[in-house]
Parts: sequence; structure tokens; C-alpha cells
Amino acid sequence: MSGWTLVTGASSGIGAALARIAAREGQRLILTARREEALERLAGAIRDAHGAEIAVVPADLGQPDGPDRLWSQATAGGREVDFLVNNAGLGRWGRFAEDGWEQEQASIMVNVAATTRLAKLAVAPMAAAGRGRILQIASVAGVLPGPGMAVYNATKAYVVSFSESLAEEMRGSGVSVTCVCPGITETEFQETAGMTHLKAIERAPKQSAGDVAEHAFRAAMAGRRFAVPGAANKALVLAARSAPRGVLARLIALSMR
Repeated sequence: MSGWTLVTGASSGIGAALARIAAREGQRLILTARREEALERLAGAIRDAHGAEIAVVPADLGQPDGPDRLWSQATAGGREVDFLVNNAGLGRWGRFAEDGWEQEQASIMVNVAATTRLAKLAVAPMAAAGRGRILQIASVAGVLPGPGMAVYNATKAYVVSFSESLAEEMRGSGVSVTCVCPGITETEFQETAGMTHLKAIERAPKQSAGDVAEHAFRAAMAGRRFAVPGAANKALVLAARSAPRGVLARLIALSMR
């Protein structure tokens, strides 16, 4: 590709790992997240390792105008985004009937509204150019009911459905849309979502952010529509799609106590 790769949520975890991989493969990067200092540190490390051309654009995708402001700055100076990585995501552990609306609202804004808006901004110029890739990082939560994480799982279910639908719409256009559903990954997510006290999370097998990013990047480069990193996660997704939904929700609720 001759354009730029825009990675959201790039300051840590899967996003940072994807940025490193893209630079390793010779891509020019636009890195965005809320934490500017973390982005600058990452950019410096990637430049030292790969000599990549990198633009750092701090942005808060939880704000209504966040995606549009980001896109305007990302494409300033004639930069053309031909690979969009929609990786930024938020979640909150807790019963829906309890306090936590601000975190849940932020999850909806980032996971749903910003993901959709950035895809909307990217897909038209990509289609006009006849080339491009959109990589959407969802979660196995997107195919599971989520008692205790009701809003988060619902937002990821949206990402799965939206991605699969958009991929079909873009058939034959030269633009691919890939949805990747990782399982529990060694990132900051469990801490920021308030899940570190859960024994089920503590005991569960985890993948490294680097391994998930490698799988996701390869899937996007191959133009695959849907990918699940890890054999255990693949089995879980297959089981979730065939099990009775009520039984599945009850089992998940019991396991997360």
C-alpha cells in the first residue's frame, strides 16, 4: 500500500502491537489514543526499530466530535489512509442496574459510534481509489451474552454484525473488511474495566497482545472477513453459536461470580 495506516487505541496492548507489526511490514503510521506521552514513546521506539514514518494524533473518541476531528488531522497535508485499524475499546464490569452510566456511555461512544464513524469516513475514499483495508477488533464477547458486561458485549456484537455486513457490501470494490474476535488478552483492559478481582478471569487462559495482533494483521492482509485467534477461542465461538442462548447466559453468569 502507498498510503497510511491509522491505528486507534495505539498507546498500549493490541493497538501498540499492531502498530509495531505494520511498521515492520513497511507501512507508514498514524497513531492515535488519548495518552499523548504514551503515543510519543511508542512512536520513538518504532522509529528506532524500523525507521518508519509516523504521525502522532492524540484524540478522545469518546467525545461526539472525536472521530471527525481525528480524521481531519489524520488526513491533513494530503495523507491518504488506506488501512484503518479500529482497535480502541472500553468496557465496564458490573450489574447494569448499578451505577456506572458514564463508563457505559463511553463504551457505546468508542466501541460503536466512533468505530462506525471512522469506517464511514474511510470507506468512501478507499472505494473511490479501488483499494483499502478496514480491520475491526471486536471480541469473543461479541458472540456471547454478557451478564456483568451487558453493555460491552452488546457493543462488540454490534461490531461483529456491522463488520460482516460492510464486508459484503464492499465485495468486489477492492476494499476488504476484517473482524477479529480475540478472547482474554494480556492488556490493560481487565484493570480498566474493573475485572481483576474475578477468579474466572484470573484462571482463564490468556493470549499475549503480540500474538493476537499477529493473527489480526495476517487476517487483514489476507482479506479475511472473520477471524478468531487461538484454538480455545475458536471452540468457544463455535459452541456459542449453537448453544441455547438462555443456558449460555446462565452458565456465563455462574462462572463469573
